Amino acid sequence: MHQFLSVCFTWVQLHVYLGTFLFMAMESSVLPVPSELVIPPAAYIASRSGGGIAGIILVGTLGSWFGSAVMYWLSRGLGRVFILGFGKYCMITEEKLERAEHWLHRYEAGGIFFARLLPVIRHLISIPAGIIRMNFSVFSIMTVAGSAIWCTVLAIYGRQVLGTYAAQHPDWAQDPSGVRGFIQAQSHWLVGGVLVLCVLYFVFLKLTAKRTPA
Repeated sequence: MHQFLSVCFTWVQLHVYLGTFLFMAMESSVLPVPSELVIPPAAYIASRSGGGIAGIILVGTLGSWFGSAVMYWLSRGLGRVFILGFGKYCMITEEKLERAEHWLHRYEAGGIFFARLLPVIRHLISIPAGIIRMNFSVFSIMTVAGSAIWCTVLAIYGRQVLGTYAAQHPDWAQDPSGVRGFIQAQSHWLVGGVLVLCVLYFVFLKLTAKRTPA
């Protein structure tokens, strides 16, 4: 795993835009590519070379959508039985899949949007969306919206934070584990903010839900 992450990290540095697209596409599948090893370094490199971070945000968002779309159509085409048969290799159990399906049936578009902002969940949300045959246009819009916000926050935050880390560690480009650990340690408030938004959204749904007769 360490070697795999090192390859991802090196590729992003050598091929900034192509690497960002490819690895964000992988990050949106079942492959364990952490977005904090993709977007922040790419944004820092792009800004240091005189370019802006808009291009990184764009290709990162497109990569996230592409990877999610591939997983959506694979899950939709292969079906629930196939996913459960091979899901054990990715720790996808029937119970987890049923809970994810229930989540999407209940929250639909909002469930996809917020899932794209949450670590770990964002990797797998396309699978139940494909299995329940969620409207692909709605799925795509929510995926792009959530991914764009996630990439923007990581790009802006990573550019600043990684700049500080690089000033303290001149050999940062050869230390993917150190970069990831530093960014994660500094980004707890980001995850906390997303969780607060999720809670407010679900409270809103609960308060506005139609009551059914007993």
